[in-house]
Amino acid sequence: MATTSTRPIMGQVVTFAVVGVINTMTYYGLYLLFLTRLPYLAAHILAFILSMIGSFFLNARFTYRTRPTWRKFLLFPLTNATNFVITTVGVYVIVDVLHAGSRFAPLLASAAAIPVTFVVSRTIMLPREQGTA
Repeated sequence: MATTSTRPIMGQVVTFAVVGVINTMTYYGLYLLFLTRLPYLAAHILAFILSMIGSFFLNARFTYRTRPTWRKFLLFPLTNATNFVITTVGVYVIVDVLHAGSRFAPLLASAAAIPVTFVVSRTIMLPREQGTA
């Protein structure tokens, strides 16, 4: 039985985007819930961690249709780190280099980060098989 998904890549891209929207809504809902009892930074961190865990399992099950493993789980935060670096650089370029407004810069930078984040996520979730059973 193959461990990699045979699902068409466009289906993966669309599902990845849907999972991203669900993840964002989950994060924000948890953040608001935790904010009723915790300082904002603690609420942010806890909501971020929990939504990232949810994102891992949703992507494993629905986007890549692969079995979650500890290795994948421990590497999955690299997708968020990648997204953070790209969006941060993107915001800087949009605001300070291109002299565009800062209001929508994060949205534009986030849109630019999606393809790269998808590739990193796919690489983590669907590693190349080395002929082992």
